Amino acid sequence: MQLDDRQLTVLIDESQDMQADALRGLDDNLADLRDLRADRGHTPAEPEEVEALLESRRGVLRRLGLTGGGLATRGLIGGGIAAALVSALTKPVFADSSLDVMMLQTASSLEHLAVATYGAALTLPFISGGNAVVKTFAMTTMDQHNQHKMAFQAQTTALGGKVQDSDNPKYAPIVAQAKPGLKAPLDVVMLAATLETVARDTYLADLSMFSDKKSQMIMATVMGVETQHLATLLAVAALLPANDPTLIAIPVDATKLPAAAGSAGFPDAIPSATKASPPQEGAVQ
Repeated sequence: MQLDDRQLTVLIDESQDMQADALRGLDDNLADLRDLRADRGHTPAEPEEVEALLESRRGVLRRLGLTGGGLATRGLIGGGIAAALVSALTKPVFADSSLDVMMLQTASSLEHLAVATYGAALTLPFISGGNAVVKTFAMTTMDQHNQHKMAFQAQTTALGGKVQDSDNPKYAPIVAQAKPGLKAPLDVVMLAATLETVARDTYLADLSMFSDKKSQMIMATVMGVETQHLATLLAVAALLPANDPTLIAIPVDATKLPAAAGSAGFPDAIPSATKASPPQEGAVQ
């Protein structure tokens, strides 16, 4: 595989810049979250706040087909998940700190698993013994996931919830089952892409359910980092089957690329949260 180390180093720097943007203001937000936690016990919500949140919830229910005619009625969402979502989205508005906490705990569990998965990938000979800058890129991505996990855990604590510091219970067995079959770079890329897709879709779905706007903002910016990870993985996955490692180069000769390379990173102009984990999936019991 031919790589321009200098250009890939620039890409790593850009990824770190996006990461810094995603977590900027976290310390200030934690103080606000602690204030919010205290205020919720004593101050009633303003009518416009209640109506805005209720409309957001109704939109989520409509998009998921939980009001009829959508994903649920087409059998794409299991009855148990659908019932849990309806319960979470129709409870009294300012009992919602628990919903915020559940979403943060589930996000923490996804990030915890991503850290472990990238860590395992870095022990594989074709990753650890490969190009030094590629290895650095993988390590950087793993570190970013760890920072995301810590940010979500800090927000959980600020809202009075219990920190989730375990792997996501749904996807951990899937990763464990996949590990023995990681024999080539494409295997690793596809497994990582699955986790990045789940994280992106989960955060996308969660955005309309947060009652705390600053938590919503941080999750939205973290989602941008996950989207960058996913786009890179999908582009590489589209090129690997061509069996021409020179195609995966920085800079690249675009005239030699297959047509799929142009759209692989972003197959949908507007992503839909088809693989989103429900809020309670990684919640601490």
